[in-house]
Amino acid sequence: MFLALFLINAIFRGAGDASLAMRSLWVANAVNIVLDPCLIFGLGPFPELGITGAAIGTTVGRGVGVLYQLRALYMGNGRIVVRSRHVRLHVDVMLRLLRLSAGGILQFIIATASWLGLVRLLTPFGAAPLAGYTIAIRIIVMAILPSWGMCNAAATLVGQNLGAGKPERAERAVWLTGFYNMIFLGGVMVTFVTLAEPLIRIFSTDPAVIALGASCLRIVSYGYMFYAWGMVMVQAFNGAGDTTTPTYINFFCYWLFQIPLAWTLSSTGLGPLGVFMAITIAEAVIAVVAIVFFRRGRWKTLAV
Repeated sequence: MFLALFLINAIFRGAGDASLAMRSLWVANAVNIVLDPCLIFGLGPFPELGITGAAIGTTVGRGVGVLYQLRALYMGNGRIVVRSRHVRLHVDVMLRLLRLSAGGILQFIIATASWLGLVRLLTPFGAAPLAGYTIAIRIIVMAILPSWGMCNAAATLVGQNLGAGKPERAERAVWLTGFYNMIFLGGVMVTFVTLAEPLIRIFSTDPAVIALGASCLRIVSYGYMFYAWGMVMVQAFNGAGDTTTPTYINFFCYWLFQIPLAWTLSSTGLGPLGVFMAITIAEAVIAVVAIVFFRRGRWKTLAV
């Protein structure tokens, strides 16, 4: 259900109907939010299931969201209508989808593995750095969700404009989205740098965890201006069907640069702060490299 929910939402966004994608997530999350406490704590007629209840509530919420999406596809409420006659296996289309998705899958695996690598580097320094890092990253992920929305919009605009034969308009959309994303994340950076400790204190009362989590939040936030551009550029490549370029960028900048840099800095007296600094530096490098490749314009000539 989880995969179907986000796959169909990607279809809606690709068709330029982001509002329908948003509504389906609202429905899924609303059901999840209502069911979780009922099934976890046994409220009203519901049984008390604990963690199992949370899993059931999430699955039911996702299922309801998918049903809402399927209804929209069948009823024609959005820009795409699917009828039974459309459900056919097109081998050539499936092969192209597999080729394009392979790059996206590798991008996700590379980025996720690099974050796990950073956790491994923090492990020798004890529980406090790990806890502070985990809390800070969760806050960061929550704060950049609007940025991901803008990045997905950039991917959609690139794909639609290239399909319409207007590559220059696609490029302009990317630069504008990157600029707006930079302004937004600049505001987030100021907030995190100013309120780092109060934000971490919401989730922990341990002084060591608060200190290290606040340091992580501040240090990583310093790279937000770069991160804003890197996120948009990577999604722009994906929207153009060039999933290979961002995959190579992620591989070299995360595995061959960030991890060795984090190990070097953390081993030369900086400790956990060295790992946090490596994140900021690596994100800056990703942004610069992505912009360089984007300006070359090869993505404008790809045929999907």
